[in-house]
Amino acid sequence: MAFQFFRRNVRSMAVAAMLGSAVSLQPAAVANAQGPVSVADLAESLGDAVVNISTSQTVQAQRSVPMPQVPDGSPFQEFFEEFFNKQNKGEDRARRVQSLGSGFVIDGTAGIIITNNHVIEGADEITANFNDGTKLKAELIGTDEKTDIAVLKVTPETPLKDVSFGDSDAIRVGDWVMAIGNPFGLGGTVTVGIVSAQNRDINSGPYDNFIQTDASINRGNSGGPLFDMDGNVIGINTAIISPSGGSIGIGFAIPAKTATRVIAQLREFGETRRGWLGVRIQEVTDEIAESLGMDEAYGALVAGVSDDGPAAAAEIEPGDVILEFDGQEVETMRELPRMVAETAIGKAVDVLVLRKGEEVTLQVTLGRLEEVAAAETDEEEGEAGEPDAPEQKEVLGMILAEIDDAAREEFGIEEDVTGVVVKQVAPGSSAEEKRVQAGDVIKEVAQEPVATPEDVIEQVEKLKEDGRRSALLLLSNQTGELRFVPVRIEE
Repeated sequence: MAFQFFRRNVRSMAVAAMLGSAVSLQPAAVANAQGPVSVADLAESLGDAVVNISTSQTVQAQRSVPMPQVPDGSPFQEFFEEFFNKQNKGEDRARRVQSLGSGFVIDGTAGIIITNNHVIEGADEITANFNDGTKLKAELIGTDEKTDIAVLKVTPETPLKDVSFGDSDAIRVGDWVMAIGNPFGLGGTVTVGIVSAQNRDINSGPYDNFIQTDASINRGNSGGPLFDMDGNVIGINTAIISPSGGSIGIGFAIPAKTATRVIAQLREFGETRRGWLGVRIQEVTDEIAESLGMDEAYGALVAGVSDDGPAAAAEIEPGDVILEFDGQEVETMRELPRMVAETAIGKAVDVLVLRKGEEVTLQVTLGRLEEVAAAETDEEEGEAGEPDAPEQKEVLGMILAEIDDAAREEFGIEEDVTGVVVKQVAPGSSAEEKRVQAGDVIKEVAQEPVATPEDVIEQVEKLKEDGRRSALLLLSNQTGELRFVPVRIEE
């Protein structure tokens, strides 16, 4: 510890010396380049709006001492059974479990506090602890698991110090930020760093769009604010990457733009109400883009459309590539769900799609996303039989056949699934690499419907003549679930 403290002071003196020599030349430019000289005034002005969140819950714990395994008939068996049965005698006991986190006040008059959902999840009792030692019981107004946000309410005797959200879209990589929170129970801890990256997807939910920062964030910082240098909250600290459990300079915050919309709905309705388009999408890879004649890979490829959804009513079709949504370019597939979710229910929006090489603008009136979707199961499996094989053709490393009753029985293909069935896939072929398997059904080749193996071969030959290097197949599984797969055309 002493060594670390010494190195920090040496480094501070070195930086001070560098700054001192540079200030005489260009004081304003150097101040901007080197960051703030001190954040003491800023931290002091904001500290009272940041709270420590403590929770407790009752869990059932069984008192249990495992008995050693002894051979049946062993002279020690009876002794061990009697001893350990006495040790384990008694009913389950309840015990209290406590946890700590951070939060911040956004409405001092109403007593509204923001934190992470995972900080208060399952809690029987929530307490907000303030800088001046005040402790207030908090009521849970609403939570959103998908963005990990929770809204709490306390009843203060006098208005609380509060803070405001800033514009998270305006920050840039390299901008200075400050975190205040309760790491490891050490309340009122201030750390400073920069914005390391934006729009991070860490696979924690469908709407990931995190701000990455190197400001130290540790356990207990969750739910606390990430401030810009104007004292505005531009993020809610929520996660870290760390093999050791401590800060290694990779922390993530929910952007204010995402948080404010969720918080407004939680305050008004006690739940989130998100827009719904009614499509199943997949990524536009370089191979898929090439097979569709696109100059670059972007957008979201529609792999399926809900029968009763807004997209179906607007005549969006499988195979369409959504390029723009409500005037915003869809750069990657994962951006579209967030765009749709953040759009007001019932709003009519323009959706620009690429369909068979032509751009088409469709108008969609968004529905409401039901958080508990109907489960789609693939449990029905057809039993393998030994039917007579229909006429078969080979193309793209696959042996294909028309769908007849024997094929439906062999692969468990449902009655409403039509197209050309894949009977076999050659080992080492491009089709195998793309995980095409026996029982898959080819419905389209290059967005053209196919009903026979000859149709598939004809479309592949056309693609060869056009100089295409891959064929975009629309595949269905046995139950009708669709996906697009680009298969390389072998010379």
